Order: sequence, then C-alpha cells, then structure tokens
Amino acid sequence: MRALSLSAAALVASACGAGCCVWSGPRYQGPESDHFDGENFFVAGVQQQGVGGLFKWLRTRQHGPWRDFEDLPPGPRPPERVGLGGLRVTFVNHATTLIQVDGLNVLTDPIWSDRASPISWAGPRRVRPPGLRFEDLPPIDVVLVSHSHYDHLDLPTLLRLSRAFPRAHFYVGLGVAPLLAQQHIRNVRELDWWQELKLGVVTLSAVPAQHFSNRGLCDRNCTLFAGYVLRGPAGAVFFAGDTGYGPHFRAIGQKYGPLRLAILPIGAYRPEWFMGAVHLSPAQAVQAHHDLHAQTSVAIHFGTFDLADDGQDEPPRELSRALAAESGRPARFWVLGFGEGRDVPKME
Repeated sequence: MRALSLSAAALVASACGAGCCVWSGPRYQGPESDHFDGENFFVAGVQQQGVGGLFKWLRTRQHGPWRDFEDLPPGPRPPERVGLGGLRVTFVNHATTLIQVDGLNVLTDPIWSDRASPISWAGPRRVRPPGLRFEDLPPIDVVLVSHSHYDHLDLPTLLRLSRAFPRAHFYVGLGVAPLLAQQHIRNVRELDWWQELKLGVVTLSAVPAQHFSNRGLCDRNCTLFAGYVLRGPAGAVFFAGDTGYGPHFRAIGQKYGPLRLAILPIGAYRPEWFMGAVHLSPAQAVQAHHDLHAQTSVAIHFGTFDLADDGQDEPPRELSRALAAESGRPARFWVLGFGEGRDVPKME
C-alpha cells in the first residue's frame, strides 16, 4: 500500500478510535433550497462515492510517481498592487493563487502549512515549499475560501493571515463562518450560490461547484462548497475552487462571460470512477474553459499534495495533450510555475 493509502487509513483509524465525529465542523442551519435539503448540501443529479468507494480505492490503487520533497526556491515578490483595469495572477501552490485586480489583492484557498490534515503526523504532506514566501505577500484585502477540506481551508494559514492583515475580509460558503470564529478570525462573511456583494469597484459573486465538504466523518456536506467570480473594470475573473465537470460551468459562462480569466483545477482526478464526480480531469478543464467563454485560463490543484492516483507531473502533461488535440486555434491555458506571476491579456 502506498504512502497516501497508509496516511488515509491512519486518519480514518484515528477518527474511528476517537469517536466518529472527531474533527467534524459546524453544521449549517437555514431554509431549504435547490441545493440544501434542510440538513445537507447537494448537487442535483450527481451521485458521489461514499465510504465504501473510498475503501475500494485504497485497496485497488494504481498510484502514479511522486518525487520526495524538493526544497525549491520561491518566486519573486509580487507587485504591491495593480491599477484600475489591471489583472495579474500568481500561482502559489495547490489552489492558492494571488489575484491582483482593479487595485484589490485577493488570495484564494490559502495554504502555507506542511500538511493538508487535521493532525501533524499523518495526512498529505507537501512535496515542495509554497511558491511565494508568506513574508513576500502584498497587503491582502480579500481571502476566498471555496470549501472546508483541509487542502483548501487551512486554519493555521487563515489565522496567520488575519493577524498579518487585520483589515482583510474572508468570504466563505454557508455554514463555514463558525469554524473561523472558533479561531477568533474576524471579518468573515458567508455567501450562498449566486449571491453578490460589492467590494468597491469590484463585485464578488459566489457560484456553484460540483463537489462536497467535510472536516471529519460526521459532517459531510453540512457546509456549502462554491466557486467565486470577481467583476470590475478589468473584466470577469472566475476561481473554481474544487469541482467536477458539470452544467454549472455553462451557467456561469452564460451569466458572467466572457471571462478574462478562469482559474481551474486539473489534478487529483484518477481513478476517474472515484474522483470524476468531484474533480476535473485535464481534458474536462479544457472543456470548462470553453463553457465559461474564458479568454485565458490558469491551471491549479496539482503538484503540491499527493491526493489521488495521478502522478506529480501527469496533470500538466495531460493538459498539454488535451490542448494539442483541439482543432483550430488552441485555448490559452497557462500552467504557471510555482511562484510565477503573469499579467493577464486584456479582452480581445
């Protein structure tokens, strides 16, 4: 059994030994909707794998190669800000990006911790340092958290951000705010799908994702999972968070497109029978790029934490193949280096 199988098994065993609800987070309480049945959030028409599927995967894994930890140098310090109409994106690691748009500095799903886990001795461990040093971050105005999984909602990093940038505002899905409140993180606001609010000249919208949420074994889908769209003078920017492929991409593209930038996950997709409902394959990410009417896309969710059976270098390689297989003009879909930042071309 591979290392991740052992880590996953250790986490499950620890949870079972301490009681099934250990680590479980808060539960949202609110009115029913088309994606909340009064107890749990759901994606209509999507069947996800349960615990039985998890153990089947762990027993039958065909795990791609990952290298040991590489102590690689960080990228350069980003600019302090961009001006009105400007748009720059920096890939930090995993789903962590720095979006600099219309004078705002926005951080997505930030994680600077060594493990994406509730415990220090087990769980997925990073294979490279973050692409930016925490100390090199510009002033952070907005932090977007897509859902409660440990590789996307890292409480030590969020607490560190709240202390370093006390004016930063944190935006999360329904039911997630109490988890941050337990760490005395302030300026937190919950959003539902399609809910919008103004951040100066920029409008922030929470949008659907095809995923799930949990912190432990007893809180699956008790809080909302989401993506986000930022719209302002610079155009529209979409951060997908974590998601499988579904009709929500077309709906987002119809409502907010064309997009100047889409930030899309491409990793942790094998085996597809298990991961397909909740994670994009590289080929599906290319299709999502088109569904969204995106002019430029950036790949995330690969190369930092060993979470599935695809190898460390497989997602970018398969993305290149998917792009090469397209007819006509290939999509502009960037795979940035860790810590690399680029100015995003203006809408044509």
